[in-house]
Amino acid sequence: MARILITSAIPYINGIKHLGNLIGSQLPADLYARYQRGRGNEVMFLCATDEHGTPAELAAAKAEKPIAEYCAEMHGVQLDIANRFGLSFDHFGRSSSDQNKRLTQHFAGKLDEAGLIREVSEKQVYSNTDGRFLPDRYIEGTCPNCGYDRARGDQCENCTKQLDPTDLIDPRSAISGSTDLEVRETKHLYLRQSAMKDQLDAWIDSKADWPILTTSIAKKWLHDGDGLRDRGITRDLDWGVPVKKGDQDWPGMEGKVFYVWFDAPIEYIACAKEWADSTGKPDAEWERWWRTDKGADDVRYVQFMGKDNVPFHTLSFPATILGSGEPWKMVDHLKSFNYLNYDGGQFSTSQGRGVFMDQALELLPADYWRWWLLSHAPESSDSEFTWENFQQSVNKDLADVLGNFVSRITKFCRSKFGEAVPEGGVYGERENALISELTRRIRAYEGFMEAMEVRKSAQELRAIWVAGNEYLQAAAPWSTFKENPEQAAAQVRLGLNLIRLYAVLSAPFIPNASARMLNAMNTLATDWPDDVEAALNALPAGHAFTVPDVLFAKITDDQREDWQARFAGTRG
Repeated sequence: MARILITSAIPYINGIKHLGNLIGSQLPADLYARYQRGRGNEVMFLCATDEHGTPAELAAAKAEKPIAEYCAEMHGVQLDIANRFGLSFDHFGRSSSDQNKRLTQHFAGKLDEAGLIREVSEKQVYSNTDGRFLPDRYIEGTCPNCGYDRARGDQCENCTKQLDPTDLIDPRSAISGSTDLEVRETKHLYLRQSAMKDQLDAWIDSKADWPILTTSIAKKWLHDGDGLRDRGITRDLDWGVPVKKGDQDWPGMEGKVFYVWFDAPIEYIACAKEWADSTGKPDAEWERWWRTDKGADDVRYVQFMGKDNVPFHTLSFPATILGSGEPWKMVDHLKSFNYLNYDGGQFSTSQGRGVFMDQALELLPADYWRWWLLSHAPESSDSEFTWENFQQSVNKDLADVLGNFVSRITKFCRSKFGEAVPEGGVYGERENALISELTRRIRAYEGFMEAMEVRKSAQELRAIWVAGNEYLQAAAPWSTFKENPEQAAAQVRLGLNLIRLYAVLSAPFIPNASARMLNAMNTLATDWPDDVEAALNALPAGHAFTVPDVLFAKITDDQREDWQARFAGTRG
């Protein structure tokens, strides 16, 4: 039994996430976690809310709530939506936890001991209108690299180039829009990433199986221009992890907090301790996932994220881990995604554009969205959500192929044999040919899932569904029954066993529909089909079942047009 540690990029606390955020990290991570559990492996799937920094402060101010109260409330909201989308986290933590506070301060102390932190007197943008220093993210302007007019002071989300606020053309406060900005002097701590450039370069070179998207972004940051730069890890803010060296004060850093991008990835580790603490487990239980000197040397650690998060997870977080000199588990595979665009434009949380997770669930159950998003995952390039494509995919894949198969075979059996698996007849040449095809396709499906090739996995799963439909169409038990009821019984028996098989194989993609299929087949047997022939005999003659309600309803043209019009604007 393998041990798989999975983390998905932790979402900001400031509001409900859109479908682009979902497919960029959490949903494919859940797909992989569910698959690995289905194969009998031990999985630890962790995520959390990212609660520090100016975004949280501003969102709380807008909601007219104390920031701690706002974050606690929004954590509950995000967890509820994640649960309703079927995201199977082992723990959904909070970066504002005491566990993360202590661990962040611990890492800072270790990095300082290693000579990897330097103190810098620097000039920082101060907004006279807002009466505060502006963190990089809250200075907006035009990107000097691509001309995008809403680039932030730390990074352009359009071209992903790392920026300093002074690089921006026509800078303004993202809080008030004011251009009454001035530069003032302040002191900050910097992580000496540049000192670790060669070590990070060699580490990335060792990851031959990483997606090209991941390594190309990392290499660009390492080698373009002046190469990897030292990065500030503190900010002049009230909300965050107070700057300390372990449990000791840090002279000159009073009143400052660690930069959100320093403490947020550390929450992956802290989240595991939160899990252990919340369930009354000893530290050894979480350390066996994260400390290679305490059992994590046999763990495979996989991260999922959108491409905008790649630099921090391939460079800054690894610099923190490696620089500590301690035996922490490093990531083995980093699966990154391009952007999902929305109907001719971009999804955007800040601009309220696109379909958000809570809105999606008001329209249709989670499995409709899960299937479309995963089968159109933006792996090799950006992909686009359109209502026409969504309607077509749901109607053809889920309703016509899978749903129709389940409905036809269960209703036919009920009408001719009753609500129990019929006995009689044996599997013949046509059935054996299907078993051979399914065996080949299931092994291919496993290969794609292991490789985290999401779209290819979806295509193969759909082909497995199609194979059952084609068999049913060719065997035509409704015709066979007239001449040879025993042979029809064997065909129907195979069809009912296919429903259980499809439920097991489909569970990572559409867990709710999978559970309904298993429930209809009156079985808890979810063994993975290592032997397909045996799997297609799992439900014996006489085994009772029920005819389920419609698995997937078709999306009508009227519904599609209504939703298209409703979501053409922006979220209020």
